[in-house]
Amino acid sequence: MLILTSRWCQTVSTSTTRRVKDKWRSKKWYTVVSPGYFGSVELGSVPSDDPQKIIGRSIESTLSDVTEDFAHQYLKMRFQIIGVDGRRALTMFTGHEYSRDYLRSLVRRRATRVDGIFNVTTKDDYRLRVSACAFTLSRIKTSQEKSIRNVMKRVVEEKAAGLTFDQFVQETVLGKIASDIYNEAKKITALRHVGVRKSKVISYRSEATKGVAKPLERTEPSGPKAQTPKEEISSETEEKGEA
Repeated sequence: MLILTSRWCQTVSTSTTRRVKDKWRSKKWYTVVSPGYFGSVELGSVPSDDPQKIIGRSIESTLSDVTEDFAHQYLKMRFQIIGVDGRRALTMFTGHEYSRDYLRSLVRRRATRVDGIFNVTTKDDYRLRVSACAFTLSRIKTSQEKSIRNVMKRVVEEKAAGLTFDQFVQETVLGKIASDIYNEAKKITALRHVGVRKSKVISYRSEATKGVAKPLERTEPSGPKAQTPKEEISSETEEKGEA
């Protein structure tokens, strides 16, 4: 029979207490803010014991957090932390997407959904993948679908070629590009909704993070692939089989 003395128990308890260290006491909270082209509004806070450790973290928010309009709750936005200024974590926009519930609510019977996915390059050499969608009031012919898709392609490519990344992102998220597509496509058939349901930054120039710490590099999958120019930093690998 094992008998534990109070002195032995006290010794074990003391040694255990010494080994436990509260890591949260050494952490500081950093306020994550949106980019300047989205008003530098507060998106949340992240803790870290070293400011360099939060570089590269991804933050998800909604457009309503930026515009303070609950009607924009359906649109999710993604940002990546690219630098730290005091207790402020600076970010850049990396993509947006309709919420699944909102996208489902747009689908109707006896109607046609037209999708278009385009890779574009802005005036300042940012590469993005943009996914536009249109919902008609009734079923349409294949030739009409093709015409609407051509309108999407022309508008998105013209906008990207004539705008900087900041301007293009603003018009994409706030609905200006969708409005231009609607005004052209409604001449083909009656439309119920037109929007840019998703966007993603594929690559950007290293000047995007000039003056701030470099984001963490993403791990690339093994296998043969074309070399990326040194001046470009690939932020995400291209999606396979994107619908």
